[in-house]
Amino acid sequence: MAKRILTVGILGQGRSGYDIHTHWLRQATKQYRIAAVSDEMPERLAQARKELGARTYEDYHELLQKEQLDLVVNALPSTSHPAGTIEALNLGHNVVCEKPLAIRVADLDEMIAAAEKNHRLLAPFQNSRFEPYFVKAREIITSGVLGEILYVRLNWSGFARRWDWQTLQKNWGGSLNNTGPHPMDQAVMLFGEGEIMPTVFAKMISGPGCLGDADDLDVIVLHGQGRPMVEVVLNSYQAFPQGEPMNVSGSLGGLTAGPNGATWKYYDPKKAPKQSLHKKWSIDRQYVKEKIPWIQKSWKPGRLAKMDRFAFALRQFYNNVYDVLTGEGSLIVTPRQVCTQIAVIEQCHRQNPLPRKM
Repeated sequence: MAKRILTVGILGQGRSGYDIHTHWLRQATKQYRIAAVSDEMPERLAQARKELGARTYEDYHELLQKEQLDLVVNALPSTSHPAGTIEALNLGHNVVCEKPLAIRVADLDEMIAAAEKNHRLLAPFQNSRFEPYFVKAREIITSGVLGEILYVRLNWSGFARRWDWQTLQKNWGGSLNNTGPHPMDQAVMLFGEGEIMPTVFAKMISGPGCLGDADDLDVIVLHGQGRPMVEVVLNSYQAFPQGEPMNVSGSLGGLTAGPNGATWKYYDPKKAPKQSLHKKWSIDRQYVKEKIPWIQKSWKPGRLAKMDRFAFALRQFYNNVYDVLTGEGSLIVTPRQVCTQIAVIEQCHRQNPLPRKM
């Protein structure tokens, strides 16, 4: 039996609308067909007609009102994510919404309420949840070989100056709102499966490499009783690499992971030397020493994931959306999980009210 082809409308043909969503969906011909596109720029609409054979609209409101679609992708500018999504849901469309879904929990709550009221799908676009190394790291953590997870560091940094529209607070710009949803989604999942709100410490600055007024250097720590401490670093001034983007410290070992794979080591407490507290002065003025019987392992991603991990994560995300819409699966990235992420981001901004200069 042939699979059903879902018709898609894409709102916006900018970096994410064209380079991410259009780029992938036009390849997934056994699942999706791009039927309609909206954008304010006539040249982008002409390109969509030529390349996709899609119906085009300068006004996304008109697309939502006129088109009967299986799925709408909201890749509008960030500030239009809540309003555009709510309108689409109220008009009966299922929606994939780009990140950030919102920067206030109240706005996301309205989006979720609209989806529930209209019995429609709201799928947050959090493709980094499907990164092969992150999936593997969660598998290793869940296995318990690293013991109690005490500390996680997610470092999404590099040296980059910026002077575009995403450096402006009025456009919801800045590293936390734009890059942050990727590691922050991973962070809240590692902290408590996206179901537990952590206590948040955040320090954010707008440095000289940002020609706007938004943040470009952020350090965020999530913590809570009985939970790992999770640090997220977004540093636009990191001129040298500092290891893999994900590092995990557990009571029995640790893990380091990134796009090229993962390495972890741990020990079996039954095979380690037995120790007891020595309360007297040090023996021969020496620190205590022991030889831990480490077990070290490594993993490399499959050929396709290693060749183009971004496309691999996109495929996994849109496969999941397809399964949900055809009644064959449940949503992996849920709005309620992302609500925790947005609550953390909102708290970070509340702690760091940067001056608006523009």
